[in-house]
Amino acid sequence: MTMAIALMDTNNPAMNTITSATTIPGLVWAYRLRPGASKPERLSEDTERAALFAEDGFLWLHLSLVDARVPALLEDAPGLNEPACMALTTHETHATLTVDEQMLYGTLVDFQREFDQDTRDIGWLHFVLTDRMLITTRLQPLRSVERARMLIEKNAAKFTGPLDIFELLVIEFQRSLISLVMEMTEELNLIEDFVYENAPRDERRRLAPIRRTIVRLHRHLRTVLSLMRRAAASDDEEMPLGFEDVAGRLTGRLEAVDHDVYALQERARLLHEEIDSKLSSEINRHLYILSIMTAFLLPPTLVTGFFGMNTSNLPFSTGGGGTEYAVGLIIASMVLSWWLLKRVNIL
Repeated sequence: MTMAIALMDTNNPAMNTITSATTIPGLVWAYRLRPGASKPERLSEDTERAALFAEDGFLWLHLSLVDARVPALLEDAPGLNEPACMALTTHETHATLTVDEQMLYGTLVDFQREFDQDTRDIGWLHFVLTDRMLITTRLQPLRSVERARMLIEKNAAKFTGPLDIFELLVIEFQRSLISLVMEMTEELNLIEDFVYENAPRDERRRLAPIRRTIVRLHRHLRTVLSLMRRAAASDDEEMPLGFEDVAGRLTGRLEAVDHDVYALQERARLLHEEIDSKLSSEINRHLYILSIMTAFLLPPTLVTGFFGMNTSNLPFSTGGGGTEYAVGLIIASMVLSWWLLKRVNIL
């Protein structure tokens, strides 16, 4: 049995890579940035863990929580306490932000992305920020994180510390929000064009997912804003150096987008009310037509019912021309109904 296992390990390099203690489990990417360097150093998954957390430059480590070995890796990260490690491995779906011992950790909201397109599905980015590194984890690929990675590869010299990357992540989320607001604005414009046309059309089915997305965005955005203000108001000894200025800039950016999202929410609500009002008016018009038809047909129904009774001595039952007289009474009753409806201003 021992010999079989040894042969298996020798003939399967992939197995050795997976089980090796020197690999970085769940690695999506790892960048080491040095001040003044125009290009970041991208670390491979077989980088020694001791070298991964070296003091040279600063590190951005991005991990996937799909790999169950990630918590064991985080235990080896220097300077991370238990709450910070829990923040990186949590599966909670709400925004959090904590300032503790000159560390910043928590969960940020983002948008998921597929291999070939962006989506509107909410995703969650867990992070820990220290003065030497930024560690981020996620379950699904995220839009803002990917854009931040491309910007870092394009110009790494503008990033002097992990706090700059954190600010970039929030800025990219804000830009994604702006793009999404513009997309939903165009969709609302199309719905409005149909709603205010003369032809009635029920657009509630198209409007419902837009309203649901807007409500979720507004709720999460307000939470992030509250957390950012609370973190900026922490003691200076607790927060990372320079975070107060970064939090002020990010709060201003997010507040501007929040106003747009709120305005879009109000617009969608008013549009929904307009659709309901138009549908109600259409239903009332149909009921009005049915009521008028009922009012016209009720007297003739009374006449035909009267002459349809199986009793003796009915008028016009003997002699010729009885049917013509009955038709005349029906027409007269309809004319009388029309006159009465006009008299009371119903028609």
